[in-house]
Amino acid sequence: MKGEIFKDVRVVALILLVLASIIAIHPVYSTTPEPHFGSNLEYGLELVGGTSIQLKLEGVLVDIDFDRDKVFSALMEDLLNNTITITSSDDESITFTTPASVTQEEMTNLGLGNATVSPFEGGSRVTIETTPQTIMSTYLQKQLDTEVVYTRYKDHWVYEIRKEVEKEDLESLLAKVGAKIALDEERKEIFIEGVTPQTLDVTKQVIDDKINTIGLKDIHTRTVGNKYILVDLPGADIETARAVVGKPGKFEIRIQTTGGAGAIQKGMKFDEIENITVHVFYGSEGITSVDLAPRKTGHTDDAPWGASFHLSVKGGEALRDAALKYGVVQDPVNHEVVMLLDDEVIYSAPFSDQLAKDIVKSPVYSLQASTGIGDEGLNEAKVLLVHLRAGALPVNVKILGVPISISAPLGEKFRQQTAIAGLLAILVVGLVIYLRYRQPKIVLPMIATMLSEVVILLGFASLINWQLDLASIAGIIAVIGTSVDHLVIITDEVLGRGEIPTSGLFLSRLKGAFAIIFAAAATTVIAMSPLVWMGFGALKGFAIIIIVGVLIGVLVARPAYGRIIQNIL
Repeated sequence: MKGEIFKDVRVVALILLVLASIIAIHPVYSTTPEPHFGSNLEYGLELVGGTSIQLKLEGVLVDIDFDRDKVFSALMEDLLNNTITITSSDDESITFTTPASVTQEEMTNLGLGNATVSPFEGGSRVTIETTPQTIMSTYLQKQLDTEVVYTRYKDHWVYEIRKEVEKEDLESLLAKVGAKIALDEERKEIFIEGVTPQTLDVTKQVIDDKINTIGLKDIHTRTVGNKYILVDLPGADIETARAVVGKPGKFEIRIQTTGGAGAIQKGMKFDEIENITVHVFYGSEGITSVDLAPRKTGHTDDAPWGASFHLSVKGGEALRDAALKYGVVQDPVNHEVVMLLDDEVIYSAPFSDQLAKDIVKSPVYSLQASTGIGDEGLNEAKVLLVHLRAGALPVNVKILGVPISISAPLGEKFRQQTAIAGLLAILVVGLVIYLRYRQPKIVLPMIATMLSEVVILLGFASLINWQLDLASIAGIIAVIGTSVDHLVIITDEVLGRGEIPTSGLFLSRLKGAFAIIFAAAATTVIAMSPLVWMGFGALKGFAIIIIVGVLIGVLVARPAYGRIIQNIL
């Protein structure tokens, strides 16, 4: 009977899971660079050192009551630098006259909609197909120098202003055109600091992509509310974290209009180049895709490296219009293309002769920014690709603070202490069990079962690349406590008053023990579930570890222990 224990499916399942978990953990001992144990387990920043960064997304959600014609008149007179007279308007178009002589292409390029232009008494008659929302969005974008999107937020349509704006400043700006912030059903102004969930998610994804691109694979990013993102960077110090996370921002392409060659240098600020450049487009509205790796701009070995990217129709047309308007195609050397990230120049170079010729005929949608030769040019191309791909955040982000910053030596010390704490927990539990039963044949299987649960739990964490932090370790210790409770229930129910039961009585008592265990496990899982769905960070990890540990115990380890205890008594 006892020799058949290893043929029991429950015991075999437990052994196989333990072996598979050890393979997943892959413990190794290495002597380089110094003697140490390693594994496939991943650790959070508390256990390896690192930094946690708090980011605030700058933006405002607001609904506005306004007179379409007043806003349109103010906007158009500012754009044309001339007066206009609206002759007719409806929800789909506006017709006006102006003393200015304008073309259909110029009017369409304003971004308000398709335009039709005809001569009118020494000036022009213009009809623009547009909507009130487009008019207000364009007005705000022009006045605030930022992107404005009309979108849905909860139960309201709002203007998402992708910039930090004080309520008083916005009210003053709207008052110039007779507009005001709209009220909701409770007569409260619809003015919300933050961004939409869609913008929040896109910003988070861009930050993830940027950090992953430069090799920090173990990051954890999570959103809080409608304007905050928390980023954990294990292994990164404060300076590195600030440089990496704070770098993504608003990406903009401008064209140099005056100043000549060499007037713009990498690292210059927006204020230094504002008067000698003109805005073309923001990355989020003009760039559709970016190549994954640098490519050489020629076919020879000494050809410069370059970063290739592709423009949208709007971006290609905007670049061509600006190149023609400001004389770039006639004198490309003295009219550089300038790329800015967070209002800082990250790249500036003249149009190539070929690009200048091609763009005269039609818009060009595929571009390659040359970065130089050799390793320096290659590295600069890699960095520029990262900025092109991940720098075009929908909104600016601001680093609010660094709530956690742990050095690598301190993280190593924490990891050693948590390992010691786990071992001590098992040893103390083993001692208490021994003092209760005084029988090694009971104590050893109980300790072995507890250890097997811990190994399986660590194997699961390694398999899904779960980062073990202090909360996870606390969860594992809590699982050990739950395991002991259940094993004691099984042992006490089976032993009854101390006598060894017959086979039939044993099975009856075992069923009673498992009825209690399943009820307790179900209660634990139900109690932890809200933390999984509603919590974040440490609380969520703690809850997941406990739930997985309890399930491993009741589905695999406890049944195996019941079979083992039946054979050894």
